[in-house]
Amino acid sequence: MDLMNQIIDRSESKEMKDTFNGLRENLISALYQYWETATTILKGSGIELKSPPDKYFILEKNFVSYLFLYSFFKAGISESRRILYATVNQCLRAMVTGCDNLLDDEYKMVLDTDLPEEGARFRSVLDIMVSDRVLFDTLNNGCEKKQISRSQVSAASSESLRALAKCGAQEASEESGIKNIILPEKVLSDVHHYKTGLLFKSPWAVPSIIENMDPGKISKITDALYKIGIGCQILDDMVDLEMDIRMKRHNYVASLIWHGESIDAGNNEILSNKNRNKMISLAGKNENTGYNTSFILDFPDAKNSAAKKALALLNQGAYELFENKHRFVADVTIRFLTEQIGANRFLPEI
Repeated sequence: MDLMNQIIDRSESKEMKDTFNGLRENLISALYQYWETATTILKGSGIELKSPPDKYFILEKNFVSYLFLYSFFKAGISESRRILYATVNQCLRAMVTGCDNLLDDEYKMVLDTDLPEEGARFRSVLDIMVSDRVLFDTLNNGCEKKQISRSQVSAASSESLRALAKCGAQEASEESGIKNIILPEKVLSDVHHYKTGLLFKSPWAVPSIIENMDPGKISKITDALYKIGIGCQILDDMVDLEMDIRMKRHNYVASLIWHGESIDAGNNEILSNKNRNKMISLAGKNENTGYNTSFILDFPDAKNSAAKKALALLNQGAYELFENKHRFVADVTIRFLTEQIGANRFLPEI
């Protein structure tokens, strides 16, 4: 059963079904608008943008964007503005993916163009440039439709850049590799706070400029998204442990191993020097392929501590995000995210 049907089948009323189906239609409209605007921008450039593949619209590929869209709905934002913000969010998402592609020297498709696959770096540059222009066009069109004012276009455009820059600055700090393994809580507060926590708040950068809304109400919603983001990042760290050690990146699980800390045991030693030596040996390897995503199983105490922390954050965030009558979607959300990241095999039954 696909993800949308799981949500619809668990909806207890026609009103709920209509709500979640309506949000999916909002998301599809935003995705179409992003792609169609990009097509118009590229017209005459000598680069052809193909029609979007069917998988581009499925909920499984856009579930986090769906969560952001739900947060706009929960805040009482009108449908037209929800679609506008979701389109802006697709631009931000595309720019982040383009930057990640360049930093990681890979290519995860954003825009399906006729450029040669060998030109992956330029494809990423093009994705970033086009998405930035789509963002401005989206805001400008919103102004023409009287959804936002002219002054808000400039303010929102600038704020969206500031939101991503805060996240990107942290990534830049790791490009040459880290020299010290900082404490686990410092990984969360000084690294993942910027790397992922603020990234999950960034879809609210534009609405916070435009909507006349109680800041406290916005804060409760963005705090819930923040917790989901940090929970997801810890799950990523569990899967990417070996890769991050080799590439000398900050990793919450690596810090738990190195500093011998456990959520349950405070600062008690939970791993032997043998395990520290294993980390040192692994960090000295130069292999760039064949990373073992199950490497964390060699460190069961750190695995259990990380799993407990991640699930606590995901549960807090998801249950705070969804309205009481929609709380059943929190369980669907947690299960889907853990499976999508590939960390479900390291977690207790959920």
